[in-house]
Amino acid sequence: MKPLVYKKRRRVHNAPKPHIKLHVTKGDMVQVVSGEDKGKKARVLRANPKTGRVTLEGINVVKRHKKATQTTEAGILEFPAPIHHSKVMLIDPKSGTPTRIRRRIDKDGTMERIAVRSGQPIPRNK
Repeated sequence: MKPLVYKKRRRVHNAPKPHIKLHVTKGDMVQVVSGEDKGKKARVLRANPKTGRVTLEGINVVKRHKKATQTTEAGILEFPAPIHHSKVMLIDPKSGTPTRIRRRIDKDGTMERIAVRSGQPIPRNK
């Protein structure tokens, strides 16, 4: 009887990660629903669909110690670090409370976000 031979699977290096469909974009007003900054409202500075994270203004502020170089001075930098997109909810334009969203395609073919709570469209920030 022939012995079983197990072949090693080849590992794919640097395989492209799929983009995550985010419900928020740059410039949206959102409220943090979990974590250290729960309940705070902030504006989205950056949205990264590759990692599924968003950076908010004044939320999750971290400190980094910067070493001096020939052009810059040493010091402690403070900047907002990104958080996961599932920890934020869009603000309803009618009531100002956090809401989930639905997507609808208009007659002209553009995607429109609808607030579940009030049914109002949430405009995209350009």
